[in-house]
Amino acid sequence: MAKENELDREEQEQKLDIEDVKRHLDILDQRLDNIDSMVTAVAERVMNQPITLNLTCPNCGKNIEVSIIGREKPTV
Repeated sequence: MAKENELDREEQEQKLDIEDVKRHLDILDQRLDNIDSMVTAVAERVMNQPITLNLTCPNCGKNIEVSIIGREKPTV
């Protein structure tokens, strides 16, 4: 009888572990979908208009400008 109870507990723990893994996978899937949406939005913006990144070098303090231009000419 004790062995049966122990087996039942182990089965319940395994079910809980499986449910926990499924929940974590669902959360990861949602995060990946969100990242995909953001990357797609940035890519669409780059293709339509230029993006300029202004960075400051942590070593020398010099400003660095990086421009990304897509397939369409920027309109002024």
